[in-house]
Amino acid sequence: MRIVIAGGHGRIALRLSRLLTARGDEVAGIIRNPDHEADLREAGAEPLVCDLESASAEEVAALLRGADAAVFAAGAGPGSGADRKATVDKGAAVLLADAAVRAGVRRLLVVSSMAADPNHEGDEVFDVYLRAKGEADAHVRSLGDALDWTILRPGMLTDDAGTGRVLLSASTGRGPVPRDDVAAVLAELLDFPGTVGLTLELISGSTPVQDAVKMVSGE
Repeated sequence: MRIVIAGGHGRIALRLSRLLTARGDEVAGIIRNPDHEADLREAGAEPLVCDLESASAEEVAALLRGADAAVFAAGAGPGSGADRKATVDKGAAVLLADAAVRAGVRRLLVVSSMAADPNHEGDEVFDVYLRAKGEADAHVRSLGDALDWTILRPGMLTDDAGTGRVLLSASTGRGPVPRDDVAAVLAELLDFPGTVGLTLELISGSTPVQDAVKMVSGE
């Protein structure tokens, strides 16, 4: 399987690249900064340099053609302002989804955020972030049968070592989750078509990752 990850230098994306290449998948990561190419190669991923804030859908589609799945794991980052929440957390996610449709890549995983809501109120940067994520999720859903999408909404991300045990469901309540475990869940979601069309929340829990994905997929 060939998987293209948008935001390929992110902390979840690099973890996911290592997991996927270790199991024999071919991975490519879309990055903006060519200085990050070596980090992707170290993780086993092919670097694809492209600025998702300025690229066209056709340019991104060209990077996706031939892939079996795409993953949106990009983010403006905690130090960014409201403008980049709109251009990255919303705009780049919308762009990747539209490009996947053009490229004929049906499977799309989107890393969103717990409490993402297109109608979220407020003017603080975090409010703008939640609204941008919610608007991006709504766009992905609006594409209907054109994509086999799954939206994953993790709780508070940590760099603690993963436990391999999670709580994954339509609604989990708030809680932390290591990035290791987010990456592990994403890798499993790729293998379970029963998760298509689901929006899932994820926090640390007591269920092994594969079992948790099986449970929500009905398989």
